Amino acid sequence: MTLSTAIAAALASGTVLAQDNGQTANATPTTASNSTTQKGDSNAKNGKSVKSLDQVVVTGSASNAGVRKIDASYQITTATAAQIQQTNPRSAADLLKLSPGVWPESTGGETGANVEIAGFPGGGDAPFYTNQIMGTPLYGMPSLSFFEQSSMFRLDDTIDHVELLQGGPSVVFGDGQIGLTSNYILKQGTDTPSGDIGVTYGTEDLRRIDGFYGFPIGQNTGWYGSVGGFYRDSNGVRNPQYAADKGGQLTATLTKDWDNGSLVFWARGLDDKNQFITPIPLIQDRSGMFSAYPGFNPLTGTYYSSAMQHTYLESYPGGGTNVNLADGRGAQLGFFGVNFDWDFGNGWTVSDKFLVDGGNMDTNALFSGSNPQTLSSWENTGGTYPSGTVPTGAVFNASYINGGGTINNPNLDVISQGLWHIHKNLHSMINDFRISRDLFEGNTLTAGLYLAHYTDDDRWSLGNPMLMTNTPNATPIQVSYVQNGQTYYVTNNKGLIFNGGYNITENGVADNKAFYLSDTWNVGQWIFDASTRVENENARNTVCNLSNVNIDGNANTLYDNSVAMCNGTYSVTDYNKTHTSWTLGATYKLQDDMSLYVRANKGAHFNSFDDMRGNTTGNTPPLLKIQNFQIGYKYTADWLSTDLSFYHRQFNGLSYQPSILGVPIDPGQYSTYGSDTKGLNFTVRATTPDQMFSIAASGDWMDGHYSHFDGDAVFYGLPTSDNPTGEFVSTYEGKQLQRQPKFQVRIMPSLHFTMPHGDLLLWTTMEYVGQHTQDQLALQQLGSYTDFSIGAQYTYNKHWVFTLLGSNVTDELGLTESNSRIAGNATGASGVLLARTLEGHEYNFQVKYQF
Repeated sequence: MTLSTAIAAALASGTVLAQDNGQTANATPTTASNSTTQKGDSNAKNGKSVKSLDQVVVTGSASNAGVRKIDASYQITTATAAQIQQTNPRSAADLLKLSPGVWPESTGGETGANVEIAGFPGGGDAPFYTNQIMGTPLYGMPSLSFFEQSSMFRLDDTIDHVELLQGGPSVVFGDGQIGLTSNYILKQGTDTPSGDIGVTYGTEDLRRIDGFYGFPIGQNTGWYGSVGGFYRDSNGVRNPQYAADKGGQLTATLTKDWDNGSLVFWARGLDDKNQFITPIPLIQDRSGMFSAYPGFNPLTGTYYSSAMQHTYLESYPGGGTNVNLADGRGAQLGFFGVNFDWDFGNGWTVSDKFLVDGGNMDTNALFSGSNPQTLSSWENTGGTYPSGTVPTGAVFNASYINGGGTINNPNLDVISQGLWHIHKNLHSMINDFRISRDLFEGNTLTAGLYLAHYTDDDRWSLGNPMLMTNTPNATPIQVSYVQNGQTYYVTNNKGLIFNGGYNITENGVADNKAFYLSDTWNVGQWIFDASTRVENENARNTVCNLSNVNIDGNANTLYDNSVAMCNGTYSVTDYNKTHTSWTLGATYKLQDDMSLYVRANKGAHFNSFDDMRGNTTGNTPPLLKIQNFQIGYKYTADWLSTDLSFYHRQFNGLSYQPSILGVPIDPGQYSTYGSDTKGLNFTVRATTPDQMFSIAASGDWMDGHYSHFDGDAVFYGLPTSDNPTGEFVSTYEGKQLQRQPKFQVRIMPSLHFTMPHGDLLLWTTMEYVGQHTQDQLALQQLGSYTDFSIGAQYTYNKHWVFTLLGSNVTDELGLTESNSRIAGNATGASGVLLARTLEGHEYNFQVKYQF
């Protein structure tokens, strides 16, 4: 049955089963304020505690009716809209840390986060994360270069709650994600019109307005509507001298309810621009210990400035383009989705989820290059000159751009940063249809068909190193030299040393088809489920071939004399793989509020368009496969909820491509290796009988390392006096999984006071992130850190809500990553390291009226 026929059937007859989406979370305290809840929500009790594991969740369940969390043979975390606010996430990616073992490196700004999941060897981007709205993935592929799915999404008051699922049955349902899936359920209209409007001001000059309104359409028609969104403007904690974050989002829903069914239309428009924060300089005092670089505040500093905001890139494919860094790494996207659920009676149910979306997700940002040095040292490196050596008898001239004056200080601290521009146009259409039949009492069989068609049209201009002062809000520098009476221009008038390093067009188109079967059987105190998925990925990627050209034809402008540009020919890579995934689970109910569960699954991660690029021989990286085993314990009571899960995760198919200075020795040839991880995820929440005090904790301990890496490999890091080429030989075997903390925990105690005219809620969150390493050789250790945030919320007469939030209130200097373009130890002379750190303290205050 197609989506259109399903809608026709719904409109013609008049029976559907509405989803029951509970709201109570086990990760954060219950709010004292009212919140707009979805129809059918029987779990939400404003200001009251409930047994959080009694909540019904739909993510990972074969049935559209969902499953109680305590009955699910997997670990799933949920959070309401109010609890999301209390978490005070820096971005949509930062919220994912509510799921134990998930560590989002969200220090890069609102978008472009790296999402690490314990035991999943990602090492950057977010290949093992899928973002869903109303149960449908936002794009047909988890991530691409300069794109991950949390960047397509912004948090606001239109969210009812979120469900976060790691692995388990997700390897079979939806897009077959083997890692983490977040599923955001939208608020919808209710019989009683209700909503809110809020205004927020933050210490980073944040100005934001939020709103939501849900309402019935007509009298007793069964139709409901809602509309809501936000708009904000902020300079950011790291002020770039223009708006760091600027834009908004608008979401609407239209719902029809019948006695046995529901139909939901939803639409969303997103137009937002965000600063992509570049690593800043630090001093590594010793391994894992860091301090501020002279003149650069690591908590508030940024290289971005108004002086470099506007630049013209000659090397951009198609004839050059103007780049405005204020456009940042943003999103201009449109979404339209339909959810349909139908109960035919006699044990037959149907569910269909459809989503079409598309738009631009461009990147305009600085990317780290080499470590800082003096101006005279940079002039005498020889790396920017055609001969590779410093011209004999050259007399250098350096000045600030835009007539800023001559530089007479040869010891001026300078750095080169890549000014990258990527135009990315994405489109995706996904439909997930499933039909269920109760075969006999306690047994339900579900069959599903998942179809996705998606495209990616890119234009890249990478490299573009820009010389600038090594200071906050840096000023670009232009350099020339005179030799034998002739002037040679080392940079252009914007400080660009080289116009582009990798300037390509990329056009990808793919179809994903999957058929899945799932059977669930309740037998006494046992609940069993078994599911399998057969999936095919068929993709084609077309990339232009490059030839070196002198863009302006002038031999004296050294910055554009040999630039790799598209030459009118193309390389095409075809990719067609089929794989079968499966999962088995069992829950044993010790009693109604206590259960044990076990689960095993095996899934696969298909290649992305970027994995295919340049592999015209068909020797693309191998299919990445995982087998995952879990055993867990759940208990829920009025005063305590806990979910403990021990896991063992094994990967194979990780690929290593031998290369010299980044150039593959044998293109298309890969060596494979794997990883092996054992760990424990935990979530616990306890409250006093009077509910005045509660405490929530979640976290993960893991022991993960790379395995069966055969032989040694050659790597190139920073040159040293003892190793001038930077070359060394090593192996991944037995090394700690990169960018994954061995231990992490988040603890949130809260106090709730009932007052004559309202309620007061106070809380704080302590987040500890343990030892973690930047690189696969575990040479660049990033240490550990402890971060504190605070919150206070007062609800007056159930209508007025006043909320104060503070993040990193102790100004902790914590590192999430260092220079990812340097293998091994990334610390240069005098212990200088380019790295991303936590932002300094930030406070914001919101006044909201609820009605």
